[in-house]
Amino acid sequence: MHALGKLLTAMVTPLKSDGAVDYDRAAELAVRLISSGSEGLVVTGTTGESPTVSDEEKLQLFRVVKQAVGPATVLAGTGSNDTAHTVHLSTEAVKTGVDALLLVGPYYNKPSQEGYFQHFSAVAKAAGLPLVLYNIPGRTGSNITAETTLRLAETAANIVGVKEGSGDLEQMARICAGAPEGFSVWSGDDSMTLPLLAVGGLGVISVVSHVAGPQMAELITAYHAGNVRRAAELHHLLLPLFKAAFLPSGNPACIKRALQVCGFDCGGLRLPLVEASEADTRQITEVCQKLGLA
Repeated sequence: MHALGKLLTAMVTPLKSDGAVDYDRAAELAVRLISSGSEGLVVTGTTGESPTVSDEEKLQLFRVVKQAVGPATVLAGTGSNDTAHTVHLSTEAVKTGVDALLLVGPYYNKPSQEGYFQHFSAVAKAAGLPLVLYNIPGRTGSNITAETTLRLAETAANIVGVKEGSGDLEQMARICAGAPEGFSVWSGDDSMTLPLLAVGGLGVISVVSHVAGPQMAELITAYHAGNVRRAAELHHLLLPLFKAAFLPSGNPACIKRALQVCGFDCGGLRLPLVEASEADTRQITEVCQKLGLA
């Protein structure tokens, strides 16, 4: 097994009815996810509503989740579009006992490739823990190129991988082809897991594993064992769920609704996000029922 794991879940942040973080429920969810096939968890990534969770809440979530799952890996989402803030939160996160950090590409201010390089290099130098880059241009407004990713992989020993959510399989393949030993590529999109595995990726930082952890784990295991046919069967089976997790209501609204439908309510969302619409809820429910998840 890779040190951080092939199947990691980008965990939602459970909320109470008044909008406060539900730390007890977060611990329960973390244990549930590890028990259902995830080897590790990303806490307060995009799916964890990172833009509206305070630094203090993030640090407490890191402590609570790590304590709950013990030896399983916990990646702390500490990235922002402010390098100084990212360095501060990352160094504070190290003290909570997490195993690694997930750093999203700075959003909105759209840095140059040199800006990306300097940003991630500064955090790598300050934090010390293994770092996983997160490239998601659909949310950040700018792409971290394969060349920049590989430059970082070669120059910072503790930058150990990238969560690739660009949707550009050629870019992902170039990273896989040029990566130094020990540098891993995870899909940032469940539906791209199998294609990425085919070009040399390790696994996925998943959303649908909240409700289909065993199936996602089997898909990855089957592929790495050489059983491509079985991996493809599972990919085809799960395609409706991949779509249902990203209906117009968005992420994490759709996966929180799926969790509720499947019997594990994690509460609502913080504005500006709102709960899944009635139409999306019907589709999510239908898909989960057809897959035998609800």
